Amino acid sequence: MKNTSQYWFRAKQYGWGWGLPNTWHGWVVLVIFTVALALIFNFFPPDTDLAFFLIGVAIISAMLIAVCYIKGEPPKWRWGNK
Repeated sequence: MKNTSQYWFRAKQYGWGWGLPNTWHGWVVLVIFTVALALIFNFFPPDTDLAFFLIGVAIISAMLIAVCYIKGEPPKWRWGNK
């Protein structure tokens, strides 16, 4: 089993999924996602190009989830500290 400090994204304490990044690599991925989201919003405003906007957001969101799944702690349902 990997040491938790090697994971780019920590698991959430409650629920399923990932929380804030654990390493600088994860923060870079999160910044790239945020910049990509801003660019999509600029180039495909939802009031005029809704289809392209939604497709762009879906693609970058899927890419973020894939990186979290590959480089983050294994996802499972968590109920907090026990």
